[in-house]
Amino acid sequence: MLLLGIILVVMIRAGQIKGGPSVVPILFGFFLASSGLAPSIERALNSIAQAINDISF
Repeated sequence: MLLLGIILVVMIRAGQIKGGPSVVPILFGFFLASSGLAPSIERALNSIAQAINDISF
């Protein structure tokens, strides 16, 4: 989740997302985290992160 926050900050600083519209994904994240979908989303993101971590070059 920290990675998504870092990406959002980078996009704001790069001018790809303005300050006002950036509030929408932030609020969406807070509402989503308090919903019943949060555990499923966290498991999916952890699975993706683990799969990327297991790739060896």
